[in-house]
Amino acid sequence: MATRDPEPPRTAGITPVSDTTVPGTTARDTTQVSDRTQPAETTRAAETRPVDLTVTAQTRPDILDSGDPITLDDVEAGQRIDDFDLLTTLGTGAFGRVFLARQQSMQRLVAVKVSRNSGNEAQTLAQLDHDYIVRVFDQRILPDHGLRLLYMQYMPGGTLQRVLHKVLRTPSEQRSGRLLLDSVDEALQAKGEIRPSESPVRARIADLTWPETVAWLGRRLAEALHYAESRGVLHRDIKPANVLLTAEGVPKLADFNISFAESVDDSSPVAYLGGSLAYMSPEQIEACHPHRPRSAADLDTRSDIYALGVMLWELLTGNRPGADHADHVAEAPTMDALDAMLRTRRAPPDGDALTRLPSDCPQTLRRVLTRCLAPEPTDRWASGAELAQQFDLCLDARARELVDPPPESWRARLRRPVIPLMIAAVGLPNVLGALYNYQHNRNLIVGQLSPDAQLQFQTIALIINATVFPLGALVIVYLARRLITVPHGLRRGRQYDAAELARARHDALLIADRITAVVMLLWVLSGILFPVIMESVSGALDSRAITHFVTSIVVCGTIAVAYPFFFVSFYMVRSIYPAFLPHGATDTTDARELEGLHRRSVRYLAVAAAVPLVAVAGSTFLTVDEIAQVQPAVRVLSVGSIGAFVFVYWLFRLMEQDLEALQRSVAVRPDHPLH
Repeated sequence: MATRDPEPPRTAGITPVSDTTVPGTTARDTTQVSDRTQPAETTRAAETRPVDLTVTAQTRPDILDSGDPITLDDVEAGQRIDDFDLLTTLGTGAFGRVFLARQQSMQRLVAVKVSRNSGNEAQTLAQLDHDYIVRVFDQRILPDHGLRLLYMQYMPGGTLQRVLHKVLRTPSEQRSGRLLLDSVDEALQAKGEIRPSESPVRARIADLTWPETVAWLGRRLAEALHYAESRGVLHRDIKPANVLLTAEGVPKLADFNISFAESVDDSSPVAYLGGSLAYMSPEQIEACHPHRPRSAADLDTRSDIYALGVMLWELLTGNRPGADHADHVAEAPTMDALDAMLRTRRAPPDGDALTRLPSDCPQTLRRVLTRCLAPEPTDRWASGAELAQQFDLCLDARARELVDPPPESWRARLRRPVIPLMIAAVGLPNVLGALYNYQHNRNLIVGQLSPDAQLQFQTIALIINATVFPLGALVIVYLARRLITVPHGLRRGRQYDAAELARARHDALLIADRITAVVMLLWVLSGILFPVIMESVSGALDSRAITHFVTSIVVCGTIAVAYPFFFVSFYMVRSIYPAFLPHGATDTTDARELEGLHRRSVRYLAVAAAVPLVAVAGSTFLTVDEIAQVQPAVRVLSVGSIGAFVFVYWLFRLMEQDLEALQRSVAVRPDHPLH
């Protein structure tokens, strides 16, 4: 079950600082950390030493009491303003300052952002109440001074900007989840905070590799984007400085001050364009470019997903894709520089960028981030929810091995010959069952008939088998049509809608049941046709002969049902079904169907165990002479079916583990946070 993060001992909030604008746009309140300089936590000397949180500004009067107009530059740490004692500066920029403060009325620590009274940041943030978004408590307007006080959660663990600086100082082979915790602990120490003890969240992070840590962070930030998107809010400035960390290392998205909310009155996408060029999507750069037709209204959550991909790639490797061009534009944001940056962003990560990936980076994470960075929005993940599920795959070793097997592995190779493998999986047990059925009936029934009747039996058997087996193969091909066409199309880059992909996944989990139903039906049909036709042609069958027919059909039908089910199901779960997961979001239906397949597998396992018992039980109805005739066949069947049961039990155990891994990946929903 998903659990909520244990809350840090104090709550409040910070917003990092910087102010970079884009040619052709209006400067907005973008109080953030510069992408290329110090992290937010080290922008002031006060942050390098412990903060005495017991100190207040009560000995000083409220600076508003003087009656004189005050400006943003007049507000400093050590003062009191309105309900807040400003303890220390957390960040500063051209348009705003952020302070760690004590709110007197509530006696709690908060982060107070003091800025000019413009924009709709507070109204936007008021809509967002989520585990992975910094919570804004309220705002206070100072109309006589043109200032606004926005107070929010205080995140003592620093920002991902600090983590990124530590990444750059740490060799790739030494990076792990401990790096994230060390960065948080350094931030806590600088602020005089105490590191949490006995934290299951920190214990989990400590056990992660660095690529898994990046996926762990990305999963939670993708969930935050999904939540914001569901409220009609776009962030538009995803970057390390805007991701704050709790004392346990849990990320929280902050600084929505250039975001756009559809539900806020007087809010327009153009008014809140802005952003950090180093992380902008191609379409957002085009919207900033005065000579490009794309507008801010064309942006959606896929633009934020691109920026998230850039940030996570930078955390993973220490370099942003196309970083040289981005840095050049940041230094001189001219039209020519923007055009050059657009050309760079219009290409996916090149070979040089891919070589910087850590050696222990899973193929799944590489695929997920590469798709985040697709130049065209239509080629990226459609939503934060879909992206969050993909990060779940990255965090489950067994699931990611299923979804993204090595190209030369047998799991990858077996994704192509679907029909031959399925026909072999179904045909082999049925051929063995048919041989046993023929041998059993020839010894007990056909051998007792006249030569003419025996010839007629062989002719009838040839006709029925020549009809039933091809008919069964055609029905199987029809039932598996989506399992043939959809994977083939996906390998060639064809796009399928969510409904078609859902039907293909549904077929993959039910195809074994459908095939066994068809096969059993054909066995029952042949079991009826054989005695009926023989009786009508020769009239040589008595009731005892018909009983032998029915007994052999039961045994062979059991073989035809149990073993093909496991062969086909194992093939689907191990190879085919996982191939659909990189191409679309799953839902609770997938989780139910995976659980249903597991329950049915248990029942089919019991059927497989019953094969030797049914064979032995059937022989008790025979006379002594008849037992002598079929004893070799029954013995071979009993010993062979015991060996076959051991084999299918081994398949069952492997499939059970695969199903559990797939269930973990498809069942976790972004609306239910998992820490």
